[in-house]
Amino acid sequence: MDASVVGIRLASGVVTPLVKKLFRGEGAGAGLVDRPVRISSYVSLREQRTLSRDDLRRLADKLVAEALRAPGEQPLPPGEEAGVAAALAVTLHSLGDLDLEDAQAVEMGPRAFAAALRGAAPPTGLGRDAELFHDELLVTTCLHILQFFTTRSTYIPAALVQSAHRQAETIAKIDALLARIPRQDGRDAEFEARYLEYLVKRHNTLTIFGIDLAPGSARWPLDLAYVSLEAIPRPRHAGGAGSAALPAPGPAPVSTEDVLAFEPRVLLRGEAGSGKTTLIQWLAVSTARNEPDGGLVPFVLPLRNLSRYAERLPAPEDFLVATALKGRAPEGWESRVLDAGRGLVLVDGIDEIPEGERDRARDWLTDLLTAYPGNRWLVTSRPSAVRQDWLASEEFAELTLSPMNRADVAGFVTRWHRAAEAGKDLRDQLLASLATKPELARLATNPLLCGLICALHRERRGFLPSGRKELYTAALSMLLHRRDRERELRLPELAEEPQLQLLQRLAYWLIRNGRTQIARKRAEELIAAALPAVPAAQVLGDAPAVLRHFLERTGLLRAPTEDTLEFVHRTFQDFLGARAALDEGGLGELTRHADDDQWEDVIRMAVAQGRPHDRAGIIGDLLVRDSDRSVLLALASLEYAAELDPGLRQDVHKAALRLIPPKDEEAARALGRIGPLILELLPSAGKSVRTTRLSVIAAAETGAEAAVGYLAGFCDHPNEQLRAILTRSWERFDPEHYAAEVLARMVPPPDDLVIIRDSDLEALTDFTGPPGLYVRQGVSRAALTRFLARRPVAGLGLRWFSEGTDAGFLRGQTSLRWLDIDAWPDLRDLSALHGLPLEKVTLRLDGDVPLGPALAAWPRLRTFTLHSEHGPWSFADFSPEAPLEVLRLEDADPDLAGLGRLTSLRQLWLGQSWHPGGRAAWAELSALRGLEELAVHTRALDGLATYADLPSLRTIMIYDDKPSDSSLRARVAHSFPEAALKPVTPDRED
Repeated sequence: MDASVVGIRLASGVVTPLVKKLFRGEGAGAGLVDRPVRISSYVSLREQRTLSRDDLRRLADKLVAEALRAPGEQPLPPGEEAGVAAALAVTLHSLGDLDLEDAQAVEMGPRAFAAALRGAAPPTGLGRDAELFHDELLVTTCLHILQFFTTRSTYIPAALVQSAHRQAETIAKIDALLARIPRQDGRDAEFEARYLEYLVKRHNTLTIFGIDLAPGSARWPLDLAYVSLEAIPRPRHAGGAGSAALPAPGPAPVSTEDVLAFEPRVLLRGEAGSGKTTLIQWLAVSTARNEPDGGLVPFVLPLRNLSRYAERLPAPEDFLVATALKGRAPEGWESRVLDAGRGLVLVDGIDEIPEGERDRARDWLTDLLTAYPGNRWLVTSRPSAVRQDWLASEEFAELTLSPMNRADVAGFVTRWHRAAEAGKDLRDQLLASLATKPELARLATNPLLCGLICALHRERRGFLPSGRKELYTAALSMLLHRRDRERELRLPELAEEPQLQLLQRLAYWLIRNGRTQIARKRAEELIAAALPAVPAAQVLGDAPAVLRHFLERTGLLRAPTEDTLEFVHRTFQDFLGARAALDEGGLGELTRHADDDQWEDVIRMAVAQGRPHDRAGIIGDLLVRDSDRSVLLALASLEYAAELDPGLRQDVHKAALRLIPPKDEEAARALGRIGPLILELLPSAGKSVRTTRLSVIAAAETGAEAAVGYLAGFCDHPNEQLRAILTRSWERFDPEHYAAEVLARMVPPPDDLVIIRDSDLEALTDFTGPPGLYVRQGVSRAALTRFLARRPVAGLGLRWFSEGTDAGFLRGQTSLRWLDIDAWPDLRDLSALHGLPLEKVTLRLDGDVPLGPALAAWPRLRTFTLHSEHGPWSFADFSPEAPLEVLRLEDADPDLAGLGRLTSLRQLWLGQSWHPGGRAAWAELSALRGLEELAVHTRALDGLATYADLPSLRTIMIYDDKPSDSSLRARVAHSFPEAALKPVTPDRED
């Protein structure tokens, strides 16, 4: 096939990423398929969490736009772009209706395959020129679809050598042809490549304390430094009553790199040093490296930088204002990227702009979202900087970075020592200290503190500070002196105290002005004003020389741009600013800002560093202010007050009692972040359910081992929400200790325990009865098999399981009551499940799995949900003994033969793919005299109103993107006067 045969020529770099979105991802560990597979098993069009109808329409819009931007005469009359895109989306949606295998499609070739798609889809309704354009674009798209099938399979290239070679050769010819023809958007593409290369270089290193890779550098390659942490989604309300879902676990932890995988808009909260900015860098670099041409384009927008450049935050044309490429982009390039939905907008640090400017920042963000829908957005903030649901009206999901668990800490320590070449013995010594010293382990909760601990452990040959204040003081000393001493540089000797005196002036200026960056000129002015009072520092020279020393010889300051400076981390700014406030006697200024989240850490650090009368003055003044926030801050400050009048400490506890129990979840988490000292204030069992639940949230939030005993006091509580909090909190504590003290004593045993690694299973040694587990990707078949051999389970959920073709590890599990298999690509054999006493089953099958024999072997089945068109199976396969009440078929188009025998059904969802099969089908349906809820597509409503007789029907759920005809709805209402018509919403589909 010559390249000229394809009427519309599009580069593979443009089309391939769009085509891939039509099909399901394979998941980690999945290999190439070695047999023909039905095309409908690939498509993700029926998976709302993967590609919705709106997503498909946007994909079609992009294909049309790219075709119109291709070289040559414009083939489409103006104004018809939207109509062609809509028709193309409908045509591509029929991929899920084709009764073809991938190998058959490849053998057909792109034109015949496109014709088959057209035959499965409704008429386009387009004019002649528009329809020709639609058909040629469909052929081009099909060419790349067939190439996708070829690259995904080991069978096709071997069995269909000529056809597979033909597809690849045609695409290669088109790419070569387009490479010789200048595109209209050549300047955009050229700049975009340059910009992505710049992003990788700009953001591909991190500052990791205590590691030097070269003279004058404390930068660590991101590839080595990045540690995948977890974030907890804020719970969302479940679907309405009557949902037949299996027991659902609480919000499962999400890997930080996956925060945008299923949610296009995310507000991510995290404490100082928890890795928010590092995640921004990782997303920018990985996207810039891995996205194909025409893919996502990251825009890194650190608000601490951008708020300096203008009174208003930037419009898209100013997104690069704080970068070295300012003014270099082709005019309008940023807007064109966002118009195409290709933007990955990373807004870092809502908390780093003054509180009074945050509403303005929200308005700025809302305007961008309105003008440029369809992109991906991540906004970061400290937890207390903005209220919960701050961006909920803009459909942002909220996640909170979890503290590092022991496995995270061990991984970080190992990578740090490898990069620092610090030696295995030193690493093992530190890991042992972290495992045996609770006060040290409690400090190691985020990457910043872990890095400091590693560096100080090496610096002090195993001796480590015991508290946070001591840790920061030691780190400052190390950063001010160690680097030059190690390199044996001959420089003027300058004691630590004069340096701190100057640095703390810069820090306090930043805090007072609500900033994290300062202009270099202003910094020089502040140092020049202070030098006469700090004569020892004059050995370094004038103010510019002193500032240069701080930048080049210490690890505390850095220059993000030529004319700006900032502390290497906000934590050091707050620590030094608190020191300055104490030196100036500015205790009143500190406490006046008690309700400003930017001053919280400053106040706590002032208590830690102050003399006894300073601590008493700060804490006493916080109590006098008497706001909830000031009292909470006084309570949090007790941890840092090494010496404090017992009476004042008691006054703080009394004042804090009005905050306990907390009024809501946000308050509970804020209380828990104070630490273990709140545990003695929390109420014990016997209070109201709401009070108890919020108290348990606060205790779990502390992450302190002392909290385990408190949580264990609620092991027999009957409230399901509270029990879910207990099981979700496992990740925050030592897994073996928590499993033994809490999980093993829960009555009844946990039914929603999330397992994400093999070691989790090893930690589970005992339960009061068979538990329910949700096993996530990353757990091995061997570990699961070992666990199930020693411990029966009542339920098992498997998501992205990738080992083996059968469920043999479940054979003989006579206590198993529910099963949820979601995305096990290699599963082909269900025989091990035959005869099990299953009552609830949910299956999402990717291949042709013989389902019929399994259905016949489940005599206790009450609820069955199938997200698949695969089988073979029929309604006649269900065991005649099964008391089936709920049947949900999300993606199938079943023949209703045999349905009428399932007379116990109360809820039936036939799914959006079901097409009525004549009067016989309606007769089968009408045999369900007790059916109360039915879900069908709009196209089935006419037959439902005409032929169905369902006297018990009370709810009709409707699948469709558009409202049905009012006269048709009236006929349905007349036939079923007691039934309410409701749309199927996403939360009812899950």
